[in-house]
Amino acid sequence: MEHITGVLPYLWEGIQLTFFITIVGVAIGFVIGAFAGLGRISKNKFIFWLCTAYVELIRGTPILVQILFIYFGLSDLFGINLDKVLASVIAIAVNAGAYIAEIVRGGVQSIDKGQFEAGDSIGLTKSQTMWHIIWPQAFKRMIPPLGNQFIISLKDTSLFSAIAVNELLYQGRYYASSTFVYFEPYLMVALLYLAITIPASIILRRIERRLDV
Repeated sequence: MEHITGVLPYLWEGIQLTFFITIVGVAIGFVIGAFAGLGRISKNKFIFWLCTAYVELIRGTPILVQILFIYFGLSDLFGINLDKVLASVIAIAVNAGAYIAEIVRGGVQSIDKGQFEAGDSIGLTKSQTMWHIIWPQAFKRMIPPLGNQFIISLKDTSLFSAIAVNELLYQGRYYASSTFVYFEPYLMVALLYLAITIPASIILRRIERRLDV
């Protein structure tokens, strides 16, 4: 019991940083993913292949490799020395962006093509049709998978302990190595992840049922 209460201040500090990296990273990743997803259905071959290359490159490599490349590789190759937290946010944004791109692409392509024709028939441009007719319907269908991606990205932050970011897992490891007690710190780390992900999953299922998607 002593170590359960003793580790909590460390984990509280870690969970705040975990949330910060996840929220900021996924928010930026959504912007990247929105553009990349729309680029994946673009008729412009250069944009299509550029976005496709990005998605396939990121989805085809482990996020841990991406983290190490961003933090160590860019410094070695270009002399860019990134702060650990900034490197973590970039890694989450770039990684989540590739998966969000596929969510966006699938959401847009799930809308009946007749909706595009309807927009054209009332004099809307393609961009206006996308923004006012297609996107609102597609975004409704994207919400459940976007929520799932948020949970995945949150759990992926545990890998940032590889570059000594003081996120949730790193703080648990620090306490364990300082006290030589391992069961209680790692148990609390696992319980805190569950305390976040289980309610989030329940909320997502309710949203999915309410939206009927």
